[in-house]
Amino acid sequence: MERYLVPVNPAAERPKSVKRHRWKRSVVELNGKFEPNYRHYLSSLIIQSYSEIGAFPHKYHVNGEPCQTHADWFNSVGLNHNPRAIRRQGISSLEFDSKGVYLASTTKSGCLTVHDLDIQSPDLKEDEAKQLLHISMYQQLDVVRWNLANQDEIACTSMKSSEVHIFDIGFISSEPVEVLRKKPNITVHGFNAHKGFSDIAFSSDDSSRLLASDTSGVINVWDRRVCDFPCLELTTNSTDSLNSIKLSGDNEIIYGASKQGTIFMWDLRGGRSYTAFRNNKEEYYSPLLKVKLAHELEKISPLKAQSNIISKEIHSIDVDPSCPYQLAFHLDDGWSGVLDIAKFQVTHIHCPPPLWLDQQNDLANLSYLKRPCWLPINSIYAVGSSSNGLYLLDFYPDCTSPCHVDYNEDTHSTGEATSQQMQNRYLPLSESVTACVAHPLNGTIVAGTELSSLLVISQSKMSC
Repeated sequence: MERYLVPVNPAAERPKSVKRHRWKRSVVELNGKFEPNYRHYLSSLIIQSYSEIGAFPHKYHVNGEPCQTHADWFNSVGLNHNPRAIRRQGISSLEFDSKGVYLASTTKSGCLTVHDLDIQSPDLKEDEAKQLLHISMYQQLDVVRWNLANQDEIACTSMKSSEVHIFDIGFISSEPVEVLRKKPNITVHGFNAHKGFSDIAFSSDDSSRLLASDTSGVINVWDRRVCDFPCLELTTNSTDSLNSIKLSGDNEIIYGASKQGTIFMWDLRGGRSYTAFRNNKEEYYSPLLKVKLAHELEKISPLKAQSNIISKEIHSIDVDPSCPYQLAFHLDDGWSGVLDIAKFQVTHIHCPPPLWLDQQNDLANLSYLKRPCWLPINSIYAVGSSSNGLYLLDFYPDCTSPCHVDYNEDTHSTGEATSQQMQNRYLPLSESVTACVAHPLNGTIVAGTELSSLLVISQSKMSC
C-alpha cells in the first residue's frame, strides 16, 4: 500500500487560510432561538424586500348596478380629480380577521366590503363573486373592526352617525344583526347634540363587550347582553374628539388619542367599573393617566433644536404586536413615533418632509384620518406618505434603530452592523395611501388609497 501513497514535501508551502465572515446563523441553530440582534438584522432585509405586486380598483357592483364608491370614483375622474369629489371617497379603514383569510374595508362613500382575497396565490386576483359582503350604506363610513372573540362578526360606524352597526358574515343579508346606539344628549336648546363615533375596539376574551370612541371625548362601553345603550362611559374631562382607541393585549388597559394631541389611559380592572358594567348604571370614569405628546417631544433636544414643537392632532395609535410596551402614534403632519408606555416617554420619532414641500400633495389628504399599521414581527411600522408612497419604519426597541432618539449614526456606521442594514425605506406606490393593514401571519401589507383602490405590497419573489 505504501507505493500508492504520495510522500509529503516539507518544502511545499501550506495553503493560506481564507478569512470568512462570521456565520450569523450558527448561534441561532445552536441555541434554537433568534437573538435580538439577529432579528433586527433580518428586519432590515424584510424592509428592502417589499414591493407593490397588485392593485384592485373599487369597480364593484350591487344588484347589477355600480356601487356608490364606484360611482363616486367615476365622477372624480370625470372632474379631473377635483379635491371636493375625491374627499367624498377613499378607503377609510381596513382590517384582516385573525387568520388573515378575510379582509374587511370601508369607504368614505359608504361601502362595507368583506373580501375573500387570496394574497398568497401566485396568480393574485380578486373575484367580485367571492366577496362575502358588499353593502352600500349611503352614508360615510370611517372604521371597521372584527369581533376578536367571534370572527363571524364585524362592526362599522361613522363620525357622522351615533350608531354602531354589527353584521354577521354567516348570514347573506344587507341588514345588521344588531345596532348599538349612543344615549341621547339633550342640550339647553332642547335638541340632541350630534355625536359620531371615530373608532371601535373589541375585547378578545368577551364577544359581548364593545368599546367605541366618539367625537365628544368619551369612550362608550356596551355589554350587548344587557342593552343597546352604553352601560359605562370613560371620559377625558373635555369635549375634544378621540380619533383612535386601542385595547392592550390583556384587555385591562384602554388607550385613547385625542384631536388635541393627548394620549389617555384608563384601567378597566376591578373596582366600581365592573359593578357599573354589570348593572347597566350610568357611570362616568376619568382617565388614570394622560400624556401630552408635545411635552414629551420637547424633551428630545435635537428635535427641539430643529423644529417648532406644538400640539398636533393624533390620527392613530396602535400597540406593537411584537413588543407590548411600544405604543405607536401618527400625527396629522405626517410625523410618526413610539411612546414607551412603561416609562411614558417618546423613544422613536420619524419626521418626513413637511406637506408644503411635497409637490404631489393634494388638499384632499387633509380630510382623512391616516391609519398606519404594525407588521406582525420585527417592530416595523408601515405609514402612508403625503404623496404616492409608503414608509417602512424600523421602530426596533433599541438604540440601534435609526428612528431611536438615542441613535448615533457615527457609532452604528462602523463594525459588523453597518448603516446599510439599519435604515428606513420609502416605497413608491401607484396611488396615495389613506389606510393600511398587515396580514397577521405573513406580513403582506394591503393599503387603501384615496381613489378607493386596494394595493397589495409584499416581499418580492425571486427565482434562484
